[in-house]
Amino acid sequence: MTMSVAHTTEAAHPLRGLLPLWVGVAIYALFLLAGNRLLIDPDTMWQITVGQWIIDHRAVPETDVYSFTMRGQPWISTQWLAQVMYAKVFAMFGWSGPVVLAASAISATFALSTKFLNRHLSESTTLVFIAAGLALAVPHLLARPHVLALPVMVAWVGGMISAADRRAAPSLWLLPLMALWANLHGGFVFGLVLIAPVAIDAVWSAEARSRKSLALRWAAFGLAALLTSFVTPYGWNALLASQKILGLGAALPLIMEWKPADFGSLGALEVCLLLGTGLALYRGIKLPPVRIMLLLGLVHMALAQGRASEILALLAPLVLAAPLARQIGGAATAPSTAAPTRGVLFAGVAAALLAGTVAWTSVHRFEPHTRGSPVAAVAALKQLNLSRVFNDYDFGGYLIANGVAPFIDGRTELYGEKFFVDHNAASGLMEPENLFRLLEAYNIEATLMRTQSAATKLLDHVDGWQKIYSDDIATIHLHKSGAVHTREPAVDPKAK
Repeated sequence: MTMSVAHTTEAAHPLRGLLPLWVGVAIYALFLLAGNRLLIDPDTMWQITVGQWIIDHRAVPETDVYSFTMRGQPWISTQWLAQVMYAKVFAMFGWSGPVVLAASAISATFALSTKFLNRHLSESTTLVFIAAGLALAVPHLLARPHVLALPVMVAWVGGMISAADRRAAPSLWLLPLMALWANLHGGFVFGLVLIAPVAIDAVWSAEARSRKSLALRWAAFGLAALLTSFVTPYGWNALLASQKILGLGAALPLIMEWKPADFGSLGALEVCLLLGTGLALYRGIKLPPVRIMLLLGLVHMALAQGRASEILALLAPLVLAAPLARQIGGAATAPSTAAPTRGVLFAGVAAALLAGTVAWTSVHRFEPHTRGSPVAAVAALKQLNLSRVFNDYDFGGYLIANGVAPFIDGRTELYGEKFFVDHNAASGLMEPENLFRLLEAYNIEATLMRTQSAATKLLDHVDGWQKIYSDDIATIHLHKSGAVHTREPAVDPKAK
């Protein structure tokens, strides 16, 4: 009885159907006000550099033109469209452009998620999911290509789940989303993979007499989606490129955003998993078998790779919404606000957001977070006019953005598993001989490493490497014949 009364009250509220709008506005304002938070990843700079290269050359890259170790090797950018978008807005508005673009994409993502959830769940339950999703996704919400693909992902998966809830096949109007996703980010492959389990869920739940025809319609949709994903400058090579990332093996756990979840301290992922488990046990919530499989798959991804937390945050609620609503009570039917009234409201909100954006960006200066970037060191390095510099992995993107060819950078799929693991073992001195082998094999003229790294400290003890610059972030060692070690004891790389 209490549940019915609550829903009746919600239904009577004239603005209930506008919850997605208010969520979108609130999240946009939040990320615009905290805009510099979106620029803390130095990779944003090299993404813009690549985007500008594409604009200038009116072509997409087919080979590496940035590093000196892999120059000329095959490399494609599956996120070329997002890079062009960031480069365009940066050229027009400076750093305000990428901030506003990323904030708009994040706002659209959560507004769409709210819309899908509120079809089944009450406003209060929807907001709980949105708050949990935001908490999980925040660490990965940066001005990078994947953020521009998030609203497409939610719309794509939400559309398929809605079709499965109706025991129907997805609308073909979803296919343009796949084409857009395939040009924005390589994560479109995940969208293709999800077609099969969602189709199985739809067919499993359908009446026996209609299962065969429904399965055929889903199969046709899956084939059409696959073909649509080829609508990129690279054709099917964009799909094949994902195999390089998945085939990085031992390299993936060494990259921060690909590391498995760490429960050494209490974090948002652990809190959400514990609360979700507790709610399921307390309310006796049951899910259809395929939905359980989907949910467990998303949880596994989030545990195995830190960067998958936002996928769990955004997609798990869509998987849960309909079956959850049938057990804890769902959304009441709300009276629709008159179309003219909605139109006036939307126009007013859009005008207010535009005015607020212009006002805020005119008085607030957005700039990348360079506290951890080798700004002064790279300025000193460029004066040396060198072409073969052995750099720390985290410095690669900053070097590209500043016109210095890196030894390695964040395009791990270009360098491959062995190269990346060798570099990691060398810079971290897990295998000290690797450091000297790479320095010799690539005829390195100087090193640019973090000041506190083991490799930097070792070079202080080695003859032939002169420390010419050092600050709290980075140190430069110049390969110079006759240079004498600056710290005792001396280390001979050739000693056994």
